Amino acid sequence: MNVKLNDTVVVIVGRPQKDGGDKGKQGKVIATSPKNGTVTVEDINVHKKARKARKANETSQQVAIELPIDVSNVMVVCDSCGKGVRVRHSVEGGKKVRVCAKCGAVLDKAYAGKGKGKAADVKEAPKKRTRKRAAKAEEAATETPAEDKAE
Repeated sequence: MNVKLNDTVVVIVGRPQKDGGDKGKQGKVIATSPKNGTVTVEDINVHKKARKARKANETSQQVAIELPIDVSNVMVVCDSCGKGVRVRHSVEGGKKVRVCAKCGAVLDKAYAGKGKGKAADVKEAPKKRTRKRAAKAEEAATETPAEDKAE
């Protein structure tokens, strides 16, 4: 599946927008299901569902939910082209990345942001976290010898 989470996609099949359909609309992918071959896109394929009140203080209402659509019905939008494009794969820097078939721009946002100089900054060691009890115990241990010497 060439579509990933948080990709911007355009719907390529269905009823046109002027007839109330989703064809031509763009949206962000909010969920993927590779096993079923479907994606859920924000504000695309929206259906209303009646939700019944379960408690005395609640009210019944109609809730709009986004249903999944087949991955073959969407195309990834290239950031540099601004259009729906086919996806090619290539190896850059030892990693397999998705590339725009029209302009050759890298579609993987995580990989595109990293440069040769920035990779060293990302691999800084995280600060060591200590528990509050352990920190208090260390402070108490360091204060005790100082008090003994004062006496």
